[in-house]
Amino acid sequence: MVAKAQEIPSVWTRPQRPRRDTPALSREQIVAEAIELLDSEGFEALSMRRLGTKLNAGATSLYTHVANKDELLELIIDEVLGEITIPDAAPEGWRPALVRLGRDMRAGLLRHSWITGVLSTAGLSYLGPNMMRLSEGLLTILESAGFDEETADRATNTILGYIVGSTSTEAAMLTTIARSGLDEHDWMQGLLSAGRSASSPYPRTHKRYTEPRDTNPARTRDTDFDTELTLILDGLELRRRAE
Repeated sequence: MVAKAQEIPSVWTRPQRPRRDTPALSREQIVAEAIELLDSEGFEALSMRRLGTKLNAGATSLYTHVANKDELLELIIDEVLGEITIPDAAPEGWRPALVRLGRDMRAGLLRHSWITGVLSTAGLSYLGPNMMRLSEGLLTILESAGFDEETADRATNTILGYIVGSTSTEAAMLTTIARSGLDEHDWMQGLLSAGRSASSPYPRTHKRYTEPRDTNPARTRDTDFDTELTLILDGLELRRRAE
């Protein structure tokens, strides 16, 4: 006898439970309060019990809307992704549209820096409607530019992977700086000094620590992001011309 396939456990595959006529809480209220808690106190502060207290409701009230904390995280991630604007490539071309989308996504993730760590563990976040909207937007821009479906699919994964990966590193660094009590400029000067010493046996790496740098580290982070994303787009441009 063949066993029945198990349903994928996700808030996006489970039908919502019927609401009472006058529900004490809405899913939207729960998600909004959870994001506020995460923004103010960090990921470690989030628990169903703590969230229930902030909402003046028992933790069991939350389970009317979500089966567990993992489902709550799926909803939270998708809500944050809903802040991202999907540009229309037609007026500006596919490359500027993707750069603008990348900048907007990076800014959104940095506004909620805790989300970068959550994204690495929430494997079903791609089932949410806003993640679907984001993927659809990227695919539309790329396919409208003439890329075939397979290339557009791989490029979408690569671009999203770069944005999430680089922003995760950036968010972790900014969190470390905040905990140090230093401003970003002073912290970076200390890092560069330590890097010059540690890299001395490695000439190519050492050069990166000794060459002149922009004294505005926030501006440097912006420039580095644009440059690295452009490298990906340069490769796509070459691929498009070769086809």
